[in-house]
Order: sequence, then C-alpha cells, then structure tokens
Amino acid sequence: MSATKNTVQEFEEHGYSEEEYKQLEQLYSGTMGKINAGEIVKGRVVHIGDSNVAVDIGFKSEGTVAKSEFPNIKDLKIGDEIEVFLESIEDKDGQLVLSRKRADFMRVWERVVKSHDTGEVLKGRCVRRTKGGIVVDLMGLDAFLPGSQIDVRPVRDFDVFIGREMDFRVVKVNHPSENVVVSHKVLVEEELSSQRKAILDSLEKGQILEGHVKAITDFGVFVDLGGVDGLVHITDLSWGRVNHPSEIVKLDQLVNIVVLDFDAEKKRISLGMKQLQPHPWENIDQRYPVGTKINGKIVSLTDYGAFVEIEKGIEGLIHISEMSWTQHIKHPSQVVSMGQMIDAIILSLDKDGKKISLGMKQLEPDPWTTLMQKYPIGSKHVGTVRNLTNFGVFVELEEGVDGLVHISDLSWTKKIRHPGEVVKKGDQLDVIVLSVDISQRRISLGHKQVQDNPWEVFESKYKVDTDVEGTIVRIIEKGVIVEMPLGVDGFVPLSQLSHTPVKNIADSFKVGDTLPLKVIEFDKESKKIVLSALEYLRGKEQKLVDDYVAGHKLAPMTMKDVVSTPSDEEEKKDKVSAESGNEPSTQGSN
Repeated sequence: MSATKNTVQEFEEHGYSEEEYKQLEQLYSGTMGKINAGEIVKGRVVHIGDSNVAVDIGFKSEGTVAKSEFPNIKDLKIGDEIEVFLESIEDKDGQLVLSRKRADFMRVWERVVKSHDTGEVLKGRCVRRTKGGIVVDLMGLDAFLPGSQIDVRPVRDFDVFIGREMDFRVVKVNHPSENVVVSHKVLVEEELSSQRKAILDSLEKGQILEGHVKAITDFGVFVDLGGVDGLVHITDLSWGRVNHPSEIVKLDQLVNIVVLDFDAEKKRISLGMKQLQPHPWENIDQRYPVGTKINGKIVSLTDYGAFVEIEKGIEGLIHISEMSWTQHIKHPSQVVSMGQMIDAIILSLDKDGKKISLGMKQLEPDPWTTLMQKYPIGSKHVGTVRNLTNFGVFVELEEGVDGLVHISDLSWTKKIRHPGEVVKKGDQLDVIVLSVDISQRRISLGHKQVQDNPWEVFESKYKVDTDVEGTIVRIIEKGVIVEMPLGVDGFVPLSQLSHTPVKNIADSFKVGDTLPLKVIEFDKESKKIVLSALEYLRGKEQKLVDDYVAGHKLAPMTMKDVVSTPSDEEEKKDKVSAESGNEPSTQGSN
C-alpha cells in the first residue's frame, strides 16, 4: 500500500472524506516549489538524531542525512540552513533521499569542470602514491597526477611530493566516471617559456652556463639549462676514455658546460664539459720526456698490444714486442689484464700525432746482453722441445729463451724428412750451442753435435767396393733408402736394383727387406753413401742371382746381364738419382 493511501485512511479516521483530503493535498502542493532528483537544494535542519539529521527542503515530507556526512556535526544546530543533494524523491519507504556529502562533491565538481574550460589554476595537496603517479586532494575531490605531469624534469621519487600543496591545472575530465586528471608540469612550462626564450635569444658559441643533469643515455648527457635542454655527447664529457656517461655525472647534478654549437631552427644545443679543462697534451713533452717511468691503467687490449691510460686524455701503447725480452707473446692478455695498474717506460712521443709508445721489458735488464756468458758457443745443455716445424725444432733452454735445432742438425746418419721422426713436443733434448746472434735474438743449436762425427769411422768402414747389407727403411721415386750397420743410411738408385726398368718399385721392394749391396760411392763432406745391388751380384754364382730375382719379382738375369758394364749415360743417371736420394717424393713410403 502506498504512502498516499495510508494518509487517506488516516484522514478518514479523523472524519475527513477522500474528496476533502484531495482538496487539502492540492492546497498544500501549491505551497511547494518544483524540485527534481539529481539537484542541489537548500533545506533547514529540523532534528538531529543519534545517527541521522532530519532536513526540511520544503517538500511534503522531510528527508534524512547520515550524521557521518557532516565533518562539523558538533557545530550543527536545529534551524541551520544547509545545502543537500536530492538523490531520490522517494525511496522504498516513501522518504526523500538526501546527501550532504554528494552536495559538497557536486559543488567541487562544477568548479573543477569550469576550471577545465577556463584554464583556472587550482590548489591541491598530494595525499598518496598510486600506480604511475600521485592522488591529489583537489578541494575534497580525488584527482590523478601522472608521474610525467609532475615536473619538466623526470621525477624518480614520488614520495618526496606526498603532503606537499601545489598548483595544478585540470587537463582532463571524464564525466561518466567523474575522474579528473591534473598537471603541475604545464604550469612550470609556462613559467619557463619566457625564460626559455631569453636563453635561446642569448645563446652563442663559447658561452659558459650552468645546468642540471636531466637524463643520462649511452651516447651522452642531457642538461637542463633552465627550460631548454642541451646534449653533452659522451666524447665531450672528458678528455679521458669514457665507457658510459654515468662514470662522469649523476642525475640532477649541477654541472658547468660550454656551448659548442647551436641550431636555432631545430633548437638543438651541443654542449661540452671537457672543453672547460686544459687540453692534457699541452706541454706533454715536458711532463713526460722519453725515458720517464709512468704508472697507468690498462684500458684496452688488442691483438697487437695494450693501451695504457697515463692520465685522463693521455694514453700510450705497449706493443706486444715491448712486453718481454724473451717470451714469444701472441696476445697481450698473456701478460696484462683490463683495469690492471702497471709500470712502463716512455719509449717515444709524437705530440702532433698524439701517440706515445711504451715499453714494459725496459724495466728489466736485457738478458740477451749476458746470454753469451750463460750460453757460450760449444756449451752443452738440456732443453725442452716446445715446437716442431718442417725446418727444425724449437728448444726452450730456460723460460723465455728458445733456440732452433735445424733439421740437418738432428742426426749424423739419418735422412730426416720431418723432425717428428726423431722427437716429439715435450721431450728433453741434449743440444750444443752452435751460434748466438744477439742483434737478431737467435740461438742456433745442434743435437747431432752432442756426439762425435761418426763419418770419420764410416770413411774406413764403408770404402768404395765394400760389401754390406742394408735394410730398406724408405722407398722413394728414384730408389730406396737403406739402413746399414752402425745406423747410417745409404741410397740405392733404381738403376742399381735391377738391370731392367721397374714400373712400380713398391711391387718389388718392401720396407724391411734386407739387400746385399756394394758401396759404389762415399762422400764424406756431403755425408752421402751410394750403394748397388747389381755391383754386389757381379761375378757371383747364378743361384745367388736367381734368388735375388725371385725374391723381388724381377725379370730374369744371367751372369752376363750382371757382368755387363753400365753405359756412361746410365752412370750419369745413377749420379743424378744419387743426388736426388733425399727428396721427399716417394712411392710406397712408410
């Protein structure tokens, strides 16, 4: 049942008819102004209860407002006129729904919306942090201040603004959600605009200014000159090497800078800091004469050396050849490391080219000056095989001191094709010092010279026409190499193995075969012994010849074939073959 029907019943109980009630209601309604929900209206306090305040707004019934909506409830008195917001003319109980708090909000909201349209500056207080910014109390209304709108400079700590009262301009209003976005930055920019224009108008090259570091990037530093930003490139921060600008400056730091260049149209300002300091190369030849000992830091390593920072803006190069008197350095990291502090000697200085050559080995005596005393020619030593090459063996006599044993000085008796046939890396090797070249820093060593030259003995042992046995150790294109008693190698030309041409020597002769031979040539100086199987068989029994032929799958030979004397042309070919006996080209070699 509605409130109107209840009222009619009450009137009927007091002796009024329904018609009389309607007349009274019409008279009463005529005394009230027209009001609508969603408006701010004035009312008078008629009662203050325990939890609510009754307010008469001139309607047929009174409305109530929760006491919690009155911040100054103690000062409120019956009869006070107040503004309230009419949220609803009738709730489920038929009563007015009023709100004092909503009325206050709507008054502020109207002011905020108006300020957005007019650009009016409002005061507010930063109350708490939120994601991406700060909540601002704007006359009792919560507004959002984005971090990017706090100041013209990037703000890294929002907490320093909490509790601070500031001026704001409303930059965005969302009516459906009743959200407000404010900015303090736009006010700062307006204040700086005149300042900016004055700075731009007065800028000129060489001008020295003060500014705050606004931002740091990999390529440089942005400096705020008072509303105008300029860039100090990383190369203009310091005369010294700079890996990152943060090594030189910090955010918000006050710095002195000089204007290097200015583009009025693009409003780009190039600034410098190092230009305010004296150039480090001035009078450098007086401060660092050749021969001066310096202490510096390794700032760069390359394949060819290390760069040392002597002072900011002054670097010198230590070439790898100047790092050690004796070591064979392939990369400077074998000796020094990045950031290490080292001592060095100035070897040369090119002021115009801004180049300094440094040396580390010069801090110590050159061991080669006394090397002849330690390693005189003819002295015997034991070294370690460090490296093998086609032409010889490098032997370490002591740390950093190597000598070369040429392949020809490895053996008195063997025809060596590669040093690996005799030694391997890491072996201990007995050597004799053959020569020392201090200017070229070279030591020539010999291994075979550790033993007496056996060719004095071979000369009497292997005279021409001497019969010997030889074991094939290597097969080459021109014949075979055989090892004879006493360990000496000899050469048997192909023409001295068979009376007929042999198409493939490896088909008839194998490594390890033992041959009956006769010495046909002995050369002590060239250390060469030439042998012949045919000369050995000359005059021997036919059975011995047949056994030799059968054992090596050769064409049949008779005593007449063997006895026949080689022509002059064949002897010439044999000599050429003998001289070629140590060539590496082989057939069926091991």
